[in-house]
Amino acid sequence: MKAVAVFPNGGNSRSSLIEIDKPTLDEAGPRDVLVRVLAVGVDGTDKEILAGEYGSPPPGFDYLITGHESFGVVEAVGPDVARVKPGDFVVATVRRPGTSVYDVIGAQDFTLDNVYFERGINLRHGYLTEYYVEDEEYLTIVPPGLGTVGVLLEPCSVVQKGIAQAYEIQRRLKVWRPRRAAVLGAGTVGLLATLALRLRGLQVHTFATNPRPYVNADLIEEIGASYHAVGERPFAGSADEFGAYDIIFEATGYAPLAFEAMGELNKNGVLILSSVTGGKHTIEIDADKLNLEFVLGNKVMVGTVNASRENFETGVSDFARAELTWPGWLKKLLTHPVPGLERYEELISTLTGGQGVIKVYCEVSA
Repeated sequence: MKAVAVFPNGGNSRSSLIEIDKPTLDEAGPRDVLVRVLAVGVDGTDKEILAGEYGSPPPGFDYLITGHESFGVVEAVGPDVARVKPGDFVVATVRRPGTSVYDVIGAQDFTLDNVYFERGINLRHGYLTEYYVEDEEYLTIVPPGLGTVGVLLEPCSVVQKGIAQAYEIQRRLKVWRPRRAAVLGAGTVGLLATLALRLRGLQVHTFATNPRPYVNADLIEEIGASYHAVGERPFAGSADEFGAYDIIFEATGYAPLAFEAMGELNKNGVLILSSVTGGKHTIEIDADKLNLEFVLGNKVMVGTVNASRENFETGVSDFARAELTWPGWLKKLLTHPVPGLERYEELISTLTGGQGVIKVYCEVSA
């Protein structure tokens, strides 16, 4: 069968379409499941891996099969599988257990390890192939009515985890009723964060760099949120106009905005950071003022990156509610399908194609 693989070599890494043996359940564990891949989404992480910026092959291999945003259908199951059956649509989680106490109890998304085992990212093969085998523990069932929008569940799970952590942390306040939120960034994660917060009844203001006309702005306003192009309405100082934000979800990839967001946060508010940033940005901040406001205002800052099956499952619930509330909205995020693994090079070139691109994904099979 075919697979898209990267052969890591720093700046000289190369990607290829390779032929590998189709996996079977003959030598798999009793709880393993054979999944036929239908679609795989790509994002900036895939771009960086294919460029050789990070990612390592599994032990015994000189290549890493890429792709961590999966959507597939179950073809066969092992004798002890209880949760899924042939014909079920499924999405697989990404991180696999290491050695810390959190990994042992199934909370590997909170691992203390310095080495991560992540399918399609580091030390474990991913899903940009025709079939894979996985333990049912790491599979989330997607209702047939949602169909291919299941390929959005992995980025959605990061949003779900961040929001769940915000509410869990603020249980300490006994009564916490967030009313107003800001989302920074209007890419895939920003759009999904806007959706999740609207479904929870919050007034949402989403800020991004693109001026109108902008399809993402239209999508945001279609679900009752407000879009602001920062060139026309800067985020800094916006709390004076709209009211301080109980939740701020940062999804821009630009680290200095995290400090700007701290100043717009309401008392008892939570700032959720989802950007994995490199680079060496430096800024000057009013450290004493920010520290004082966080201490006296019971404010919180928390990060979200890798999620558990529970977060994938709450994502399914949100997708179902979204489909009932705003029918067809999620499908509008699937802007750029690329048919077939053979055209894998188009995935990254399309990803950087500019305005109008939201989710690029490979249609692996029908």
